[in-house]
Amino acid sequence: MSLSHSDPTYNDLLRTHPAVTADPQKGLMVGSVALSTLAEEVGTPCWVINAETLRLRAQLMQQAFTDASLPVTCHFAVKSQDNQACLTVLGQAGWGADVVSGGELERALAAGIPADKIVFSGVGKTDDELKLAITHDIAQVNVESAEELHRLNGLAQQMERTIRVSLRVNPDVDAKTHSKITTGRAEDKFGIAYTDIPSLYRTAQRDMQGLNVRGLAVHLGSQISTEEPFRQGYTQLAKMVTTLRQDGLSVEDIDCGGGLGITYRNEIAPAPAMLAQVMADIFGALDVNLRVEPGRWLSAPAGVLLSRVIDTKQGTHQFVILDAAMSELVRPAMYDSWHGILPVHLPDAEAATSPVDVVGPVCESSDTFAKQRMLPPLKRNDLVAILDAGAYGSTMSSTYNSRPFAAQIMVDGDQWAVIRPRQTLEDLLACEKTPHWFTQGA
Repeated sequence: MSLSHSDPTYNDLLRTHPAVTADPQKGLMVGSVALSTLAEEVGTPCWVINAETLRLRAQLMQQAFTDASLPVTCHFAVKSQDNQACLTVLGQAGWGADVVSGGELERALAAGIPADKIVFSGVGKTDDELKLAITHDIAQVNVESAEELHRLNGLAQQMERTIRVSLRVNPDVDAKTHSKITTGRAEDKFGIAYTDIPSLYRTAQRDMQGLNVRGLAVHLGSQISTEEPFRQGYTQLAKMVTTLRQDGLSVEDIDCGGGLGITYRNEIAPAPAMLAQVMADIFGALDVNLRVEPGRWLSAPAGVLLSRVIDTKQGTHQFVILDAAMSELVRPAMYDSWHGILPVHLPDAEAATSPVDVVGPVCESSDTFAKQRMLPPLKRNDLVAILDAGAYGSTMSSTYNSRPFAAQIMVDGDQWAVIRPRQTLEDLLACEKTPHWFTQGA
């Protein structure tokens, strides 16, 4: 992604992140609720997600396909944000779910998303997870290997059922994004090699009685900012559709995956209209049912991580130490990702900024949110909002250093509610047991 030479300012970030607004008296707001109020009522660190933003972005994505005259079924990538309240909001907006585990499948069902709107992806589905998909008769399973295909067929026949499947193609296309979130190269673990698809598809459709083979699927990676990777990957799929049909095989569905990028820093993030146009250009005349599976694009801008300054520390660098840590938001440590950081109190227009390292309290050098970030003065007990934390934030949280899970809050206009209570240390310890022989005779 192309970046400018300097980081965005406070006002730049507010302009590019409309889910967060500034009130002269109350400071930063999510919806019509002051973040300072949430910090006082619920404590920090905590996740805050804006239901209005989820709805708006869901509608914008759907509208892009409507404007392109392209019927598409939308499935939200649950791995990006799996809270029941968030899934309920998107389900009510007409979205299905893309899941990558049995747990996510159960979450989607519990949130009221119908089984026939659930797609199951993922490279390592267990037999129990595949049986769960068969039992619920979900929309389809995106099969990632020949081995999985044979296992799924055997299980379906044992259960005297059939299950709809698509074969996930690995098109060997580089998405030109971070290596750890690229999934469509030949060396990546995902999908079936492009050259292996014709024979496997033929065998599955003609000989595997437990399967209803519907079509092809692809997912190229995440945080993609240009149309080129989409065009390359989708063109490969379109060619494969032609090849399969010439062999007398039916291809009814194409699952296009997700991956549309957002603006974290100064990236020029594409609009959904770009994705819709690429899909229309390539698949519009193929007479196939289309699916998409965005996650980050919907949920990341809808959420912030609200944190309080524990202390500041002067050394070779000036440090601002937060009560949030990599145990809450691991993306900077894992991907060197950049997240906007805004003081919740509005800084004085004349306040000078200075470079600081924003870090957490966990005993790892990688527990760092930002290095040499230009920020206005921050002092003990000040609040900050870490932006674009609605995707791959709470879902990747851990309890490292015996730090209980943070609370999660949903804001909807002027209403707010805790949608995941803060875990207590007692809750955390209650999950553990000491072997009985340690206490015998004590």
